[in-house]
Amino acid sequence: AAASRAIAADVAQSYELTNRANSVAIVTDGSRVLGLGDIGPAAALPVMEGKALLFKHFGGVDAVPLCLDTSDSDRIIDTVVALAPSFGAVNLEDIATPKCFRILEALRQDLPIPIWHDDQQGTATAVLAGLLSALEVVGKSLSKVRIALIGIGAANMAVYRLLKSQGIETDAILACDSKGLLHRNREDLKSRRQSFAEKWQVCCETNLECRSGGIAEALAGADVCLAFSAPGPGTIPPAAIKGMAGSAIVFACANPVPEIWPRAAQEAGAAIVATGRSDFPNQVNNSLVFPALFRGVLDVRARQISDSMALAAARALASAASAHGLSETAILPRCDEIEVAVEIAAAVGLAAQEEGLAQALLPVAVLRGGARERILAARRQNQALLDAGVIASSS
Repeated sequence: AAASRAIAADVAQSYELTNRANSVAIVTDGSRVLGLGDIGPAAALPVMEGKALLFKHFGGVDAVPLCLDTSDSDRIIDTVVALAPSFGAVNLEDIATPKCFRILEALRQDLPIPIWHDDQQGTATAVLAGLLSALEVVGKSLSKVRIALIGIGAANMAVYRLLKSQGIETDAILACDSKGLLHRNREDLKSRRQSFAEKWQVCCETNLECRSGGIAEALAGADVCLAFSAPGPGTIPPAAIKGMAGSAIVFACANPVPEIWPRAAQEAGAAIVATGRSDFPNQVNNSLVFPALFRGVLDVRARQISDSMALAAARALASAASAHGLSETAILPRCDEIEVAVEIAAAVGLAAQEEGLAQALLPVAVLRGGARERILAARRQNQALLDAGVIASSS
């Protein structure tokens, strides 16, 4: 009762007297589960539980799966707003486009806690980190490359926004969806520009020459291919890779089957190939980002997660990869390396403080030490449960 009275007098005390400061809600309607599609909330629960395990093991964060039995954007928004007092942050997950954009935007405006859509922002952060490392390997500068975005759904829309935040000029980017290159004369998108506002913005900002064509035309002369489109392996033909610039970088991130098999892309001339899969070199996966990023966000009690904070995470991840030693088959570290997570968490916490978004001001040494202890404690807890037989061994 004493704790409740203190919180009633000052709601900020909920972060000190409860586990709110380390609690994240994983919210989905199951409408766009990776590799599975629109399978609904009940079927999405195993994936969300897996997400919660990643939060705990890699970030020391307590995450709760909340699978909502509604696909209505307004009901999802209202539900999350009503649940917000129980959590320090919200991770939106596997929600179909374009409603995921509306939900994220509305919740960021309505709530005083961080709202993050991992399929957008987490993926984009991992992509940018991998791209920075890949460019270092091939000796190219981000400010001077031409980039093709193949597929322009949630992931590549966020990639596009982060690239702009990093200072990339939009005339260096071409985007292609299932119907061809995006440009302002695309009548099918112009007629739906209200419901597909983000996609229409790309039409207006890129390809000012209104070049037509498809994937091959998008990749012609490009230094970088960032693909989040239909699973392959025939989505991107080898001939299109051959048309790219020398020392080309190809991220073929569709799951479960990439848009082009890595070997086929390499045989067609790609210098570096990354996918979303763990059984190929260069896995680009948001598990490299979200556990550590949320660790940093929660530790400084950030009010929101900005693009600058995502950029700080990407740079920290790329820096960790560089420290490990870069090569054509090693552009990112593994997601289970604690010190990599520690550096990302600290970088995000510092970025939040620099932007005035943090409610707790902590020096970098404290951020690093706190993140390390939280992650180690979570792993010790899991190991103790395994050793005691509370959690059955998979073997």
